[in-house]
Amino acid sequence: MSAPATGGGDGRQLASFVVTGGIAALANVATRWLLSFAMVYELAVTLAYLVGLTTAFVLARRYVFASTGSWLGEYGRFALVNVFSFLMVLGVSVGLARVVFPRIGFMWHAEDIAHLIGVASPILLSFYAHKYFSFGKRAQRA
Repeated sequence: MSAPATGGGDGRQLASFVVTGGIAALANVATRWLLSFAMVYELAVTLAYLVGLTTAFVLARRYVFASTGSWLGEYGRFALVNVFSFLMVLGVSVGLARVVFPRIGFMWHAEDIAHLIGVASPILLSFYAHKYFSFGKRAQRA
C-alpha cells in the first residue's frame, strides 16, 4: 500500500478500507487480549478500541482517503463516527459473550470470537461515514 485508493470507485476504496481496517482490528484484538490479563473484559474491550481507532485513522488517512483536510478536524470527525461504531462493537461483543454464547452453550474462546465479530460488525457503516463525513470534501470545508 503506497498511495490512497482514489480511483476505481467505492469497490476499490472499500477493499483498501477493509485491509487497513483489518490491520487496525488486529491491533485492537491483540491489545484486548493482552489487557484481559490485567482487567475485566469490558474495560479491556474499551481501551483496545482506542488503540484500534488511532491505528485505523492513521492508515485510512494515508492509504484509503485522499485527505487534504486538517489532521485535527479529521481525527475529531473520525472519532465521532467511531463513538457510534464503538457502541455497536461493545454491544455485539458483550451481547454475544455474556448472553448469546452462554445460552447456546458455546464456550470455545467465547470472548475472543465475540470480540472478533463485534469488531467486524460496523464495517459498512464506518466506511461510508468516514468517506462522506470524516474525510469528505464538505467536511474539509467546514
